[in-house]
Formats: sequence, structure tokens, C-alpha cells
Amino acid sequence: MSIVNTCVFRLNYLRLGHNKFSKFRYNNVIEQLKYKLVYSYCIHGNYFSSIPSLKQENSNIINKDDLQNNVKKRIGLQRRKRNVDDTSKPGYWNIIAFSSAEEYNLEHLKDALLKKDLYHPVNDSKDVLLTGGADVLHVEAKYKVTEEPRQVFFFREGSVVFWNIPDIECLSILDFLHKFEIKSYDKSLVQLERDNMYYTYNKSIKRSCLQDGNISFSFNSETPPVQYYLDMYTFSNAIALSVKLGVWEAILDRYIDAMEFVTEDLKSGKHLRISRSEVLRKTGELFALRHSINLSSDLLDTPDFYWDHDELETLYLQFCNYFSIGRRTKVMNEKLNHCMELVDLLSSHLSDRHHVRLEWMIIILIMIEVGFEMLHYSQYFFPPN
Repeated sequence: MSIVNTCVFRLNYLRLGHNKFSKFRYNNVIEQLKYKLVYSYCIHGNYFSSIPSLKQENSNIINKDDLQNNVKKRIGLQRRKRNVDDTSKPGYWNIIAFSSAEEYNLEHLKDALLKKDLYHPVNDSKDVLLTGGADVLHVEAKYKVTEEPRQVFFFREGSVVFWNIPDIECLSILDFLHKFEIKSYDKSLVQLERDNMYYTYNKSIKRSCLQDGNISFSFNSETPPVQYYLDMYTFSNAIALSVKLGVWEAILDRYIDAMEFVTEDLKSGKHLRISRSEVLRKTGELFALRHSINLSSDLLDTPDFYWDHDELETLYLQFCNYFSIGRRTKVMNEKLNHCMELVDLLSSHLSDRHHVRLEWMIIILIMIEVGFEMLHYSQYFFPPN
């Protein structure tokens, strides 16, 4: 590193230390480059070894391990969930996604919405989504508040995506939706794993895309209305899948926390505070979660709907990459494998202990039988008077 770069880096480092990283914002490209420079240079230790005086003078400002942990946490959560306030920016409208159950009864839900006469279904039996194999109910609010319509996508897999609908109305729809849920999730978990985004319209682009973390729809005379409709469904499908995966991640984290005491008992050599029936139940929970992730969802494969829509498939995969769905699914399967190894170990250990108990019971019964036989034969040698 040259003298000029060293001086610049020294000033940036002191400023970062003064702010303690809490008020630092990466709002433009220059700040992001500085952030990457500080991270990569500090983590690899080159800066601390090349400028010992700065390390001594500012040793109480920053810790290399703390910096690495904080950066990893920030990067890991940034892609997964974006907390967006409900006040929409000018020219932007909000998107809110929830996953509240394992499955929705869309047929009964559609009939109930028609009776309420507040939302009318957009897709019918001849709709391009239903004919293409998409299992979704798309409704639009009958009464408009603004020029931008309020729309909702209900996915049979238990996820719902709201477009341009405020929080109060979203919560009201969720309460109404509860009657049509199959295996509902905990309400606190549903609210915790919600996801928010913004969308807007752009006349200068030919295809809808992601721009700066927001959805930009192509809005010009060359774009057919059905294309906007299909793009909205594609975005909704990816967001719904990400929210569903977030709920499963939270369920698995709770499972791991619930089994933590077992690993502590194994590590300390104490008596295991879990029974065979509980281990069997925990094994069933793991298999049910693994079945949902790998067999009953589209996490490992692209939905069949996109086989005949190459452009939509590209858009869908782009959005899935934005939410890191593939990486998160891989991490979840690795955690599931670890948990399966743990319950297999517990099952084997408890089975061995049960077998030992049965063997001792058999030995005791044999000893009792031998005792009775000895009493029986003793009557021949010592007959009673």
C-alpha cells in the first residue's frame, strides 16, 4: 500500500472508529467501496500488522473479530428480509407478504370473498395462470382508494402477497383468512417472518426487473397488459416462496433451541432428560419439515408454470437469487442432517439403555426362579416335621 493510500485509509479508519460503525450508512457506491476496503483489509490482518502505531492508539475503538461477526450478520440478514415502513415513497407502492399456514382452501376462500363483495377474483378457469398450472387465487379490491389498484395473491401453499394494501387492511384479511387455513402457524411467527418491498413503474425499460432492491415494471405502449399481469404473478410467487422458507427456518431454529439441553447433557455425561417417545416425536417433526422443504415445495426446482415461459423463468430465478433461496435451502438441509444425526444418536442410546434394562429384568426373573427351585428342592433334604 502506498503512502497516500495509507493516509487515506488511516483517516477512514479513524472516522469509522469514532462512529463505532453504528451510524455509518452505505448509501452510495463510494461508501460501499470504502466499506469493502475496511472489511477485507482489517479481516486479513494486513492493516494491523503494517501500521502498529494505529493499532496501539485505537485498540479500544475496534476489534477485528467483532468487525467480522458484525459484518457477517449484517450481510446475512440484508438479503433475507427488508424492513420497509408503511409510508410509501412518491411513485412507489408497497408489497407485503405473509405465510400463515401450511395450506389454504382456495375454493372455499373464493366463495367467501364473493359473498363479502369487497374483492372480486381476477383469474377465472380460462385464465393464463390456471391453464398453465399455477395454483393461485388472484383478487382485486372492488372499491378503489387511489388510481393504483389493490391486489392480493393467495397461494395454496399457505402464503399471501398484498400489493398496494396498507397494514390495517392486511391484518383484517389475515383474520378473515384464518377460517380457510390448514395447519395454521403461530401469529407471532407469521408477523415476525413477514417481508416488505416496494414496486414502481418505469417507462425507460423494456422488461420488468429489480432495481436497487425495488421492483420496476415496464410501463410503455409496447408492453401488453397480460405481460404486466404475468410479471406481477412471478414476483409474487418468488416472494411467497421466500416468506414460506423464512417460516420454516424459524421453526427449525426453535427446534434446535428446544434440543439444546440434550447436547449439553451429552457433553457433560449426565443422564439424558428425554424419553423414547419424545425422541420419536422429535424425529417425526424433522421428517415432516424435511418433507415440506424437499418434496412439497418448489425450493429445489422451478415450478412447472415457467416451462413454457422462458422470460418469466429468468425473472423468477433472478428474484430467487436476490432472496438467496438456493443457499438458504442448502443451509437448512445441512441443519436438518445434523439434527437427524442427533436424534439417531439419541434413539440408539435410549434403545441400548432399554435393552440393558430388559436384560437385567430377565436376569432378575431367572434368579427369582432359581431361588424358588432351591426352596423346592430343599424340602427333600430338610423335610418339615
